[in-house]
Amino acid sequence: MQALIIEHDHLSTPGFVGERLLERGYKLTRLSVVPEERFIDPGVDCTFPEAEDFDVIVALGAPWSVDHTALIGPWIGPELALLGSADAAGVPVLGICFGGQALATALGGKVERSPRFELGWTRIHTDDPYLVPAGPWFQFHGDRWVLPPGAREIARNGVASQAFVHGRSMGVQFHPEITTETLTAWLSHGGAVKAKEIGVSPDELLHQTHGESVRARLRAHALVDAFLTLPPPFG
Repeated sequence: MQALIIEHDHLSTPGFVGERLLERGYKLTRLSVVPEERFIDPGVDCTFPEAEDFDVIVALGAPWSVDHTALIGPWIGPELALLGSADAAGVPVLGICFGGQALATALGGKVERSPRFELGWTRIHTDDPYLVPAGPWFQFHGDRWVLPPGAREIARNGVASQAFVHGRSMGVQFHPEITTETLTAWLSHGGAVKAKEIGVSPDELLHQTHGESVRARLRAHALVDAFLTLPPPFG
């Protein structure tokens, strides 16, 4: 079984999500969109594969906004086309944070700014605890999606829609993949500055993430397992 992992930048890695896919027997093809040397100038060209070549696609987060086409225009259009074609072909897509916003946009929704920046471990309200438990989940976003037509929202909080299902695809606004190592990289590349701007201690974030790591791995694995069992839509 083949899984495509879309890594939009060198700091975003599949973490616990990739770990579980490997345990479930998937071979991971990791597609890096923006190389490290272009991190501050991410308008690169990227060739995306055909959706039908994979059994599942995971689109990870990114520090940019889906609708900032002046910044990421050369590759965001082709990625949206890939995600839309995957969903239409019945290839399950798991979109995480930016990836979830991209999935929503590809399916006819859009992205907008959140009323406030979310950063840290939070619990969410869920309609389907088997598919998306209440958490806590790690949040790191200033954007949110507007649900596409035909999507079913399954989780939310006071800031944003937190999870939706469309066919066999699912978008989540939080980061089930997060590890202490990944967060350390995010904080060292602008995340610590953002945290301090909104009154959050970077050291406390790392301490909480380390302390939550065992439970976070179990929740992420359970989410992946449930996502892989999403049935095809009727009709």
